Amino acid sequence: MAALALGVGERGGFDLSVAEFRNKHDINALQRKSQVTWTRAAAASLIATVLLANPAGAATTAALPVSPGSLWGLAVMAVFVAGYALVFLEERLHLPKSKPVLVAAGLIWILVAGGYAAVGEGPRAAELLRHNALEYAELLFFLLAAMSYINAMIERGVFDALRGRLVGAGLGLRPLFWITGALAFVISPVADNLTTALVMGTVVMAIGGNNRRFVGGSCVNIVVAANAGGAFSPFGDITTLMIWQAGMVEFTEFFALFVPSLVNWLVPAALIGAFMPGGKPARNIAGAQLRQGGLAIVAMFLATIAGTVTLNHVLGLPAFLGMMLGLGALKVFGHFLSHRERRGAELTLGEQATQFDVDAAPRGRRPGKAFDSFDALRELEWDTLLFFYGILLCVGGLGAMGYLALLSNALYGGIGATGANIAIGVLSAAVDNIPLTFAVLSMKPVMDHGQWLLLTFTAGTGGSLLSVGSAAGVALMGIAQGGYTFSSHLRWAWAVALGYVAGIAAHLYINAAYFTGVG
Repeated sequence: MAALALGVGERGGFDLSVAEFRNKHDINALQRKSQVTWTRAAAASLIATVLLANPAGAATTAALPVSPGSLWGLAVMAVFVAGYALVFLEERLHLPKSKPVLVAAGLIWILVAGGYAAVGEGPRAAELLRHNALEYAELLFFLLAAMSYINAMIERGVFDALRGRLVGAGLGLRPLFWITGALAFVISPVADNLTTALVMGTVVMAIGGNNRRFVGGSCVNIVVAANAGGAFSPFGDITTLMIWQAGMVEFTEFFALFVPSLVNWLVPAALIGAFMPGGKPARNIAGAQLRQGGLAIVAMFLATIAGTVTLNHVLGLPAFLGMMLGLGALKVFGHFLSHRERRGAELTLGEQATQFDVDAAPRGRRPGKAFDSFDALRELEWDTLLFFYGILLCVGGLGAMGYLALLSNALYGGIGATGANIAIGVLSAAVDNIPLTFAVLSMKPVMDHGQWLLLTFTAGTGGSLLSVGSAAGVALMGIAQGGYTFSSHLRWAWAVALGYVAGIAAHLYINAAYFTGVG
């Protein structure tokens, strides 16, 4: 079936499909709003200060051949700070964030190798680099498969159809507030929070229109729900995936965070919802149509997740193998789907030329275009994937120089595991939670399962404290046309903070059995 655009006409700006939005806007560039710059720069400066000025952790780095205070170590830190500074300035310089960290990663490991070679430990540096590269490779293969499935579902109009049904249902404003939040909570464990936020956010804005009170509050609700939903699933967030792949938490143990995550969302939702306006929007809006094979791809994605978990649990195989197997199945299915669409096409090439501006249509969304599984790979956010590579190797280089040992001693040795994990969650509202989580994994602090689950929860939900703390918040700011801003989110920060604290308390109480007193 041909894909139909969601018609919201004179609402203006909210009739873009999810795929069209990704073509029109650079999500990664949106992340460099001015608020992102000063909040993340301040937090990064604080971390750098701890790393450079904390001599108390010197003993913990004794096993490393090169110390953080050496010229090699200081040079590594200088390159890292310079590279991250360019990331903060991405929007002003129009420089994609992957480029400076790719250069920084290369320079850092050259310095690490030079420092290690100077004391006769050159092969050890190469071994550490290979270890870091292997960790990234497993993450990359997993994300290639997962993102390809998400892009395929976007191309088939799965999320547009869901959005269309909600928009055309004639819901009242308060029911819509709760339904969009609930759907964000249940979709984000299997889909990325960016896609989830875009789908639910466009529903809110298409119906809410110029009602900024409703749009702003609902967008906060969606951001919190999407981040909370991703915290209790290894597939819901990059940080949970990293913790699962590192073997710190088993797949089934993540579900112990379901109730804390639910509390994390429900507390601010109840507080914000009490101030939401009542009534119904002025009119109903027609929905979108699902393209052929869309439901089959959804079923295959769920089967891939189930197979990946089974292979990991029963045979101990790394998660990326099951996901890549699922990607292969998608490509085989796509081959036959493409042939079927070509044979059954209802529009001739001449009719397409007269009825549609084919060249202007976003790639992978052209009317009458047969399904191509390689389009899903072409549409991957390669800037983000390469940024992951750069930042993981940068953090690994800091670890090789002993900086992570200093930070571990300052946090986990100073304020204890519980305080440190809560603080990391708060920091994740200003600093990307991926390098924070990878830094903790590289530190290897001695913690029980309760503390690893606490870290999983706080790193996943702490970003909700600010609108710039997660991709979901940044994306909604980009499309809300002033309806949802840094300030409008900050207005409800107290409610989000109460949810954060309540979720932590729920975890400490409900999952007390996981806390054995280790760490």
